[in-house]
Amino acid sequence: MKPDHTDLPQPICTVDIVLLTVRDDGLMVATLKREHAPYIGRSALPGGYIHADEDANAFGAAMRVIRDKTGIVPPYLEQLSTFSGPTRDPRGWSVSIVHYALVPGELIAQANNASVQLLPVDRPLALPFDHELMVRTAVERLRNKSQYSSLPCFLAGETFTLPQLQRIYELLMGEPLNKVSFRRKITEMDMLEPIEGGFETAGAHRPAQLYRLKAAFRQRLMLLERGL
Repeated sequence: MKPDHTDLPQPICTVDIVLLTVRDDGLMVATLKREHAPYIGRSALPGGYIHADEDANAFGAAMRVIRDKTGIVPPYLEQLSTFSGPTRDPRGWSVSIVHYALVPGELIAQANNASVQLLPVDRPLALPFDHELMVRTAVERLRNKSQYSSLPCFLAGETFTLPQLQRIYELLMGEPLNKVSFRRKITEMDMLEPIEGGFETAGAHRPAQLYRLKAAFRQRLMLLERGL
């Protein structure tokens, strides 16, 4: 006879999303005002309960939550880590499957959601639960991966110039990059395609070629054997 565990207390099971974007030459995280207790009225990461009858998996739950609460469908979403324990949520023993999303600033502007507040990740955030730890963990993951992958491209938007892309890499890595070396590495990755007839004019400078990620890399990362 199988043991009956129906009388055991059930943990709270949620997803939380660290939504990262670039604005004003800085890395920002999206927060929302909490509408319910605990911490009602406080800024927190977008999150919600997993719907067992609706969500195929935790990734699907995270995508549903970020879409429903912000109006944004992120071009990149990845599972980050699991946060759990009896003290992280005043409602009881809880587990949160945390994801991080990368979103270009233009998508946030298009969503036009006044409830979304962007906060700089390099300042104290004073978020409830263990959301600040989630943000720090996501930022560390992003910055580490930026050294050897195409991940920063998902912050650059649908189209971008190479100087714009280099600036995002520099912002995430925290140091200037040699222009020639950067372009050589980007060429090695073979992940970009020029947009025919697409140029951006910047002041007195000659027009810069616009690029976008090749279709094959819009759903997966390109990795380098050696970092930038």
